[in-house]
Amino acid sequence: MGKLPGVAHLHAVRALERAGFQVVRQGKHIVMSNGQRILTIPRHNPVNAYTMAGIVRDAGLSIDQFRDLL
Repeated sequence: MGKLPGVAHLHAVRALERAGFQVVRQGKHIVMSNGQRILTIPRHNPVNAYTMAGIVRDAGLSIDQFRDLL
């Protein structure tokens, strides 16, 4: 499993949309869901690498799968 750098929140949202997630609501955070899992993405640029790795893990993806979606 490779390392994940900080990612801009809009790039992360687009990548997760490609993985089947949809934006449920937006505010200070972006909430996304695929019907089974709910993800919360902060509106930071860039999203911290540790935070992004946790979001990717919660999405059920590996770091390499997420990188391919970027």
